[in-house]
Amino acid sequence: MSKIGFIGLGIMGAPMAANLLKGGHQLFVQQRKALPPQLVELGAAGCATAREVAEKADVIIMMVPDTPQVAEVLFDEGGVAQGLSAGKIVVDMSSISPIETKKFAARINALGCQYLDAPVSGGEVGAKAATLTIMVGGEEQAFNAVKPLFELMGKNITLVGGNGDGQTTKVANQIIVALNIEAVGEALLFASRMGADPAKVRQALMGGFAASRILEVHGERMIKRTFDPGFRIELHQKDLNLALSSARAIGVSLPNTATAQELFNTCAAHGGKAWDHSALVRALEIMANYEIGAILPE
Repeated sequence: MSKIGFIGLGIMGAPMAANLLKGGHQLFVQQRKALPPQLVELGAAGCATAREVAEKADVIIMMVPDTPQVAEVLFDEGGVAQGLSAGKIVVDMSSISPIETKKFAARINALGCQYLDAPVSGGEVGAKAATLTIMVGGEEQAFNAVKPLFELMGKNITLVGGNGDGQTTKVANQIIVALNIEAVGEALLFASRMGADPAKVRQALMGGFAASRILEVHGERMIKRTFDPGFRIELHQKDLNLALSSARAIGVSLPNTATAQELFNTCAAHGGKAWDHSALVRALEIMANYEIGAILPE
């Protein structure tokens, strides 16, 4: 278990990999860009291909943007699958399609290896602080083997069920987050346009049944106009696309999720795809022709 592979060293992946190194593990890493200096200083060994990572490591972790990238890392020429030998464990910590995840797992299982889907919630702050929520799908034996690694990266770690269930949980998480952001945005916009101080309204609501982390953190962002990410709108759009496409596949209607996605689309159309997802409120403000906290003319 001391030989770990890590593929995908972006905003989330790099600090997650650093926490594994700080935990005393030998780390083999691969990405197309230059390796982050922090990981080099901590002793990470760079590999030319995903295949090389899989050959050298016992557990191979992936943290890449979306479903096509996971498929590429796993199964393209020079990919993880070509470097696997029986008994190894592949862990996908990206946020991707639950339906495709089940197919990926079956292909890895056919090679005599185990597969866990383990997407995370908590953003860059949680990745750096090793406080991520980790939602896992897969066999209990594989989960128990990898759990000590998860504990170096996160705090709330749950084996939800079989392969695909981790990704399903992450999609559910993103639905809840998006709809809560939308609700907080509507409430604060309404209160402000009615002439109330939105900061004091938020303070009052934090003591009641409407209190939430979204109201606490993103409500403050909306009032102070601090929309630097955070978690970018374009990433939340990707996650809601997963929700809506999966829902279509199983014949389920998600009307409010679809509305939240349209609001994100509005923000992106106004140059906001890289804004923090709390800036969904900007779409509501555009429709109202009013910004939270604006001073109305006499």
